[in-house]
Amino acid sequence: MPTALPVSIDATLSLLQAQGYVADRSLATVLFLALRMKRPLLLEGEAGTGKTEIAKVLSAALGRKLIRLQCYEGLDLASAVYEWNYAGQMMAIRLAEAGGATGDRDRLEADIFSEKYLVKRPLLQALEPQEGGAPILLIDELDRTDEAFEAFLLEVLADAQVTIPELGTIKAAEPPIVILTSNRTREIHDALKRRCLYHWVGYPDAVRELAILKARAPGAPAKLAKQVVSFVQAIRKEELFKAPGVAETLDWASALVELDAVALDPALVSDTLGALLKYQDDIQAMQGSKVKELLDQVKAEARG
Repeated sequence: MPTALPVSIDATLSLLQAQGYVADRSLATVLFLALRMKRPLLLEGEAGTGKTEIAKVLSAALGRKLIRLQCYEGLDLASAVYEWNYAGQMMAIRLAEAGGATGDRDRLEADIFSEKYLVKRPLLQALEPQEGGAPILLIDELDRTDEAFEAFLLEVLADAQVTIPELGTIKAAEPPIVILTSNRTREIHDALKRRCLYHWVGYPDAVRELAILKARAPGAPAKLAKQVVSFVQAIRKEELFKAPGVAETLDWASALVELDAVALDPALVSDTLGALLKYQDDIQAMQGSKVKELLDQVKAEARG
């Protein structure tokens, strides 16, 4: 069953919390405004900080369909918006030729360039009416595309419409709820940013990360959960190629639960670092005495 949009910032916080997403008030505020103002929301931040999860949580909480466009280098209109069913069009032309109906070229052209032969991709699907209300459109990792694709998105974001030369302009009766994410591997153009509300999703502090861990990995013992969060908070301060995100914190905690761990020790941490760090150079830098040093620091802080 679809759920009404939240009527306040507190209601937005509660909506996210009910789905196990622990947000800070600044994120809840900009999300509430995006929903009320019907503006796209651009979320930037390091990988693994929960940007994509917001769209998934909104979809589940509001009972709206989630339509996801996963961006990548070389993404084009045929993959993102639409393409024509060329095989079906050729078959229609051959059948018309076989039936001697090629004389009426205008009618044949109108038929083969009708919606019957249109293959709808995520952006076009998001403009169609959906049961339960406007869908959630997730444009994920926009920074992986090029500026030409960004330029095309301006029409979609500003007017909730796309133009197909053979058919004309297709406009949404109700604009989709648009969430864009970027890991900031390159700068997003100002023209696109101006059409969106913006929020930077950073690493959470220890209190919120512990709350996230309890919500998403409730099977972790209390002592272990606190040590995991403290260790992750400490390791993020080290010189790493890629600091672990919240996703890695949850993965590591889940791995430790599978090993029936109740507390951290140097050997256990060293053996499971692959669940937390994703680059060999980072793992090597943390092995041995460094792990023990960080663990001693974590335990000293806990005693204090």
